Amino acid sequence: MYPDFQYLLQSLTGTDMPEWLSIFKTFGFFVAMAFLAAAWTLSLELKRKEALGLLHPTFSTIEVGKPVTKSELIWSFVSGLLIGFKVGGIFGHIAEVSPDPLGYVFSMKGSYLGAVIGGIILMNLKLAEKKKQQLPKPELRKVTTHPHQRALEILLIAAVSGMAGAKIFNAFETWDQFLQDPIGNLFSSSGLTFYGGLIVATISLYFYSRKHNIKFVHLCDAAAPGLILAYGLGRLGCHFAGDGDWGIFNSAYITNPDGTLHLAMQSEFAEVAARVSARYKDILTIPHIYAPAPSWLPDWLYGMNYAHNVNHDGVLIQGCTGSYCGVLPVSVFPTPIYEFAACMVLFGILWALRTRMKYPLQLFGIYLIMNGLERFFVEKIRVNFKYDLGFIHPTQAEIISTVLVITGLIMLLWVRKKSQEQQEA
Repeated sequence: MYPDFQYLLQSLTGTDMPEWLSIFKTFGFFVAMAFLAAAWTLSLELKRKEALGLLHPTFSTIEVGKPVTKSELIWSFVSGLLIGFKVGGIFGHIAEVSPDPLGYVFSMKGSYLGAVIGGIILMNLKLAEKKKQQLPKPELRKVTTHPHQRALEILLIAAVSGMAGAKIFNAFETWDQFLQDPIGNLFSSSGLTFYGGLIVATISLYFYSRKHNIKFVHLCDAAAPGLILAYGLGRLGCHFAGDGDWGIFNSAYITNPDGTLHLAMQSEFAEVAARVSARYKDILTIPHIYAPAPSWLPDWLYGMNYAHNVNHDGVLIQGCTGSYCGVLPVSVFPTPIYEFAACMVLFGILWALRTRMKYPLQLFGIYLIMNGLERFFVEKIRVNFKYDLGFIHPTQAEIISTVLVITGLIMLLWVRKKSQEQQEA
């Protein structure tokens, strides 16, 4: 696995890389790619819907050419202080920041010299910008904003509210760990629940669309293909970082002392469990099945031990001296790879269907059903906390994915009923 860019480039080139590259995490890179992909598809769809007359631009009047105000300079200086405080601290303490950059960002640590420099730079940039735009006499101008021009703003709101929702729902899913360290869990870079992010982001965007006169039903349909694409790319980030988002044990493959895997006999799992249980207690609680890969498929599709994973999970690799020396003693099903492949197929289907849907929310209803089914079935071999509801023991994702499928079906039936009523009228 490749937890950060320093480790990634060192593994690919075989040469030492600068330490500052370690602050750039592989998972974060894929999350950024996911948001860019979602913004691209959303922008294309908003343009298409505007061309069809389903969405319309908004108009506003702004005053331009005014000289810089004291409040603008103060806000620029304060923003520069905060940015410089953190950026200066990050590059001054790479070794401390590298294990958890997000945790460092939300801490009280930083560089006071960097804060002063950052404040002065941003304040002078604002002053230069306003002087360049200043007119002899300020004037009013009418500004037209098209829906597709708000794509990045929409994605930013979705990112912030989605991250908050993902952390909140993850706290409910891992309640015991959350109670032990609430602040640490909320502000760590790990522990995200996709469905929590989806729910909270949807609520936030509903109010945003109302504010800017964008029909929410069309926004939902426009976002559907990008949502499944972004989810798949995010899962690829989980895989390459090795962040613990994997499946149950496949005891057909056992880890060698050097971190490699070998095809095992069914009896070996018990021997390994007895040997490593003191260091890796999860081996006694996570389910396992024995499933060697068919001869026509690569072994890694059936079992991976996520050597050098970002969470330092598992046991130590013999002879390893780097920052990431953890490896699972037994292989697990690489469910992030399964979800990535499934999401790429579902994205292709949604992208092909988007021009054939006659009524609002049809495409979003199909997305909810597809997303819910994909996640429900992969949960059967994923490691997750299960709720005790008497005769059934579902995971949080299974509960929410079931709700999504039912919601999608209801949505499609409602759309069909409305279309029939319109035809009769």
